[in-house]
Amino acid sequence: MVRPPPPYILYAALVKKESSWAHISALQSVILKYGCPFTYYVDSHSIFRFVQGRDSLWRNHYKQTDESTPQWKQVLEDCKVKVSYALSPQAKGKIERPYGWLQDRLVRSLVREEITDIKKAQPILNRELYRYNHRQIHSTTQEIPSLRFQRALKENQSLFRSFQISPPWISPKDIFCLRADRTIDAYRKISVNGLQIKINGAVPLEKVTLRIYPLNHLLSEVRFWSQKKLIDVQKFKNTDLFPMHF
Repeated sequence: MVRPPPPYILYAALVKKESSWAHISALQSVILKYGCPFTYYVDSHSIFRFVQGRDSLWRNHYKQTDESTPQWKQVLEDCKVKVSYALSPQAKGKIERPYGWLQDRLVRSLVREEITDIKKAQPILNRELYRYNHRQIHSTTQEIPSLRFQRALKENQSLFRSFQISPPWISPKDIFCLRADRTIDAYRKISVNGLQIKINGAVPLEKVTLRIYPLNHLLSEVRFWSQKKLIDVQKFKNTDLFPMHF
């Protein structure tokens, strides 16, 4: 587990829709700022874990639970961070309480200030997060969360470790990214969402891994890896790459 345990909240952001990339962005923000935790403790949401459903008359499942690794978990594997799953809502109770408190305050503040736009709501969330982490005395620990967190770091009582890029990766973009595998054809091309892409330095019939790093809402940088080597880097419109199955 991450020590010190909650109440310190490391990250909070409002998004219109939950997605793999939103959670990967959260990982990037936390790990680049604080380092790698020992363990992430999450529920069994499909973004975090592949869980096999029951077979039916219309569909048979060929992969068992955890035989497929979601995008979010692949990022943590590259960071050498373990994942632990809460198997019931009760198991997550201790973690959920601080977020419940923050959510209640946020909703009341937004109603009071008549804010309905998500961009205008984010500064309010930031304000409440600052209040919680730096001003509020926690009812259980009787300490301000940020002071408790800093003391744990100073006294070497934290399981965070420095983030380091392990070979063969050469950039955070190779780790905090979306991934897809393709096979290079005889013309040194691959197909993505119907788009034919010619890859510089590609070898026909070899497999290539696309490490896709969204730069903004318009463009993504695609880093092409083959045989543990970066062979090409290109940028594409997000509309050309997505939707892809992640």
